[in-house]
Amino acid sequence: MGSTSHNFSMANEKKLNGANGAQPSKKVKVNLADKVIKYSAIFWFLAVMAGQWFFFYYIIKFYGFSVINDNMEIWNRWEVFGSTPHKEGDTAGNVLFFVHVIGAGIVAFGGALQLIPKVRALAPKFHKINGYVYLATVFFLAMSGFYLSWIRGASPDLISEIGTSINGFLILGFAYMTVKTAINKNIASHRKWAIRLFLVSNAQWFLRVGVFSYFITGTTVGGNPAFGDLFFPIWTFGCFLLPLAASQLYFYGAKSKRIDVKMMTALVMLVLTVLMSAGIFGFTPFLLQVMSGDPIVF
Repeated sequence: MGSTSHNFSMANEKKLNGANGAQPSKKVKVNLADKVIKYSAIFWFLAVMAGQWFFFYYIIKFYGFSVINDNMEIWNRWEVFGSTPHKEGDTAGNVLFFVHVIGAGIVAFGGALQLIPKVRALAPKFHKINGYVYLATVFFLAMSGFYLSWIRGASPDLISEIGTSINGFLILGFAYMTVKTAINKNIASHRKWAIRLFLVSNAQWFLRVGVFSYFITGTTVGGNPAFGDLFFPIWTFGCFLLPLAASQLYFYGAKSKRIDVKMMTALVMLVLTVLMSAGIFGFTPFLLQVMSGDPIVF
């Protein structure tokens, strides 16, 4: 009887130890998956910040100095892509376009700062003031975008006008939700809406980076990408819908308890970041070419 009790006790102890051993093992895997998805998001953010801060530099150097030097006609260097932002005799329209572009620079530079946790923690007053400036700027960008697209005819075609309009309405809606959740002190929800607002506010940057990524990756895999491809009307909407879908996937993956979901989310984020980085890699020397004054070669 004593031997049987001893064996029963030993068996229970082994089962208990096995269960306890499996639990920490799963916990370690979940923690590892959390780190992988976290660092994939950081990798994405660093690529975006680097690309957008250079875009900010381009806006100041190209557009800012063109106004200082009274050489706004140079804006039409983009004519090869169907864009002639400077119109002779339309002083009000030219000024509005310039302010719109400078606003895009403010969004590119200040928006990234709003998403850095350390900035929010160490400089809450700056975060608040920068947030007010950012919200006012994106509101202006949306409204001026409507005017430039539908009234001034800045968009090259109807599809672009529709895409710009949808993007503008999303900016206004997300800005409202960002403010509402901040007032209600729902920080978790506020953070999500702020990220969505950041993405749609920078849709024109994603549009350009996506175009260069398409040409680079398409050529790399042996394709023959051209401006008449179906990609372009699709990307008119994809430039803000794809980043939004990716952010929603990230929110879901980060919250999920399943390791496979977390790892798949991290993989998708990594692939998107690599594709985006390829676009940034192509877009950056192109902007340098635009700023140089040399003939544009695409």
